[in-house]
Amino acid sequence: MSDARGADRTSKQGGAWGRYAASGVDIEAGERAVEMMRASVDATRRSEVIGGLGGFASAMALPAGMREPVLVSSTDGVGTKIAIAIAMGRYDAVGHDLVAMCADDLVCAGAEPLFFLDYLAVGRVFPERVAAIVGSVADGCRLAGCALIGGETAEHPGLMEPDEFDVAGFCVGVVERDRLLDGTAARAGDALIGIASSGLHSNGFSLVRRIVADAAVDLGEGYANLACRILGPETASEPQTASLALGEVLLTPTRIYSQAILALRRRLLATGSDLRGVAHITGGGLPGNVPRVLPEGLGASLHPAAWPMPSIMRLIGALGGLSEAELRSTFNGGLGMVCVVPAEAVPTAISSLNEDGLAAWRVGEVVAIDAHGARYSES
Repeated sequence: MSDARGADRTSKQGGAWGRYAASGVDIEAGERAVEMMRASVDATRRSEVIGGLGGFASAMALPAGMREPVLVSSTDGVGTKIAIAIAMGRYDAVGHDLVAMCADDLVCAGAEPLFFLDYLAVGRVFPERVAAIVGSVADGCRLAGCALIGGETAEHPGLMEPDEFDVAGFCVGVVERDRLLDGTAARAGDALIGIASSGLHSNGFSLVRRIVADAAVDLGEGYANLACRILGPETASEPQTASLALGEVLLTPTRIYSQAILALRRRLLATGSDLRGVAHITGGGLPGNVPRVLPEGLGASLHPAAWPMPSIMRLIGALGGLSEAELRSTFNGGLGMVCVVPAEAVPTAISSLNEDGLAAWRVGEVVAIDAHGARYSES
């Protein structure tokens, strides 16, 4: 395990360190941040991790007992949702978004997330803030079951304002070659199981921010009052948002599904069935992502009445004049993941996901299409 956040210690010698500090880089603040985040990072450790913080590179063994392991990787960022976090002064959740964007892509290939590395760029190192951001990455890694084995915090004075930051990362997972999900296993008649999202997740925030600004809505306004005024009194009964401001609801962390999806596959295999595809619903929404896990000649037919759309999505739609179909193609439409399973496996699949605390519904089916047929349709 390595972490370059403690680098540049040689700059402290002689007058060089003073000149470096005068340019806006606070090395001591960076080192304090490393110490503050150490416990969070250590809590993600897996048995395969080799070494600890402080090296120049990270090392990790593959899990024992695998016959033909295949490494799978994914990289992503959080996007302009970060602007909401900065405006709200909330830094304790964006790491969940970052890990989810990467780890939940891996599980679409059937891979178990093994390790994660992050890159945090800041205008100025505020140790408590850096520790909160990296701590939230570590929290996300624990939920995904992977180790946070390293990272980098870079201070960019003159390029970024002191309060600005951006974060990106990548995750590596592993799967047996003969268990790899590659988009070829689905068959006509298979069922599509949708798993509830936690809200907007981390896509479409450039549009969200524009809609909120154009509507002159204050991020600090109480969400329950705003939703009741725009959508009607039924939203006032949502216990999870009753005490939150709009900005806090927008910052609801992206749900991390990887462990529940892996458990689902194990339970299906135990019954003689299997998982035939998994789509992570990110940019492009349902039309842009569900067909990606289907072979040529097959399409997805979804039934939007089969699942609820989160009130925050409907609120953004109402403020921006977006139809529900547009919300399903711009955001996730209320489904963070869509799984392909044999039709007879639907009860097992829904029961497994419910057991792991996830709401799930049969939302459609895989259908045969001709050369000119649409690969995604709604009815």
